[in-house]
Amino acid sequence: MATSDNTRLGQLILTIFALYGRAEGNWLSVAAIVALMADLGADGQAVRSSVSRLKRRGVLDGERRGGAAGYSLTAPTLAVLAEGDVRIFERPRAIEADGWLVVVFSVPESERDKRHALRTSLTRLGFGTTAPGVWVAPGGIAAETTRTLERRGLAEYVDLFAGEHLAFGDLRSKVREWWDLDELTALYANFLHRYRPVRDRVAADAVTPPEAFGLYLPMLTEWRRLPYRDPGIPLSLLPPDWNGVDAGELFGALNAALGSPASDHALRVIRATAR
Repeated sequence: MATSDNTRLGQLILTIFALYGRAEGNWLSVAAIVALMADLGADGQAVRSSVSRLKRRGVLDGERRGGAAGYSLTAPTLAVLAEGDVRIFERPRAIEADGWLVVVFSVPESERDKRHALRTSLTRLGFGTTAPGVWVAPGGIAAETTRTLERRGLAEYVDLFAGEHLAFGDLRSKVREWWDLDELTALYANFLHRYRPVRDRVAADAVTPPEAFGLYLPMLTEWRRLPYRDPGIPLSLLPPDWNGVDAGELFGALNAALGSPASDHALRVIRATAR
């Protein structure tokens, strides 16, 4: 199986755990995972292999309950998902009055792995780059950034500052330099292209719980990464008619329409496999 397929399987499995594993006492049996992934068209052996990779990466822990083999989310993964719930489902958007969070870091050459880890962490949080070793994001993610850097053992290399842009240059132009807005626009456009037809289908006709599950899980899995690429930059600093707004509204509509029936199906499968 190609690496991209493996990655997609892992992402779908993580979405299942985030939505339903946490709701079921942070545990799912292997049988439940395989059954739910089969509803998404995934082969059982490929699913088992993907689960094993997630365990090796420290995302999942193997755990038997009531004689059944299964997995739970590790404590670090639970913390990441709890923070992600806010970004993914509430979609917070800053205003200019919130100011900016500036991260300055310096890592010794002998610890280049820490430098890479810092850059990766800041990128995943949605920071833009203003200069080598200087990163910026809307001020509202200060607490999340602090927790993330502490959890990953990176806080000692970093200073955090809160402030406002005083001078020089046009801030809208600066934002375009600090973030790749063209790439972000393209990601939102792809989401809109793929999932507007799903919204239209749901609006035109009722879908069964299994159908809702099959539509909802891939949609949410694709959406999950977008709020991290866009950290909630103020709309006043973004291009006119920013398509991230339409994409967020589309996600909200699909989440409202599909989330509950998808959950009904998933929990029915989970409880059926436990018998």
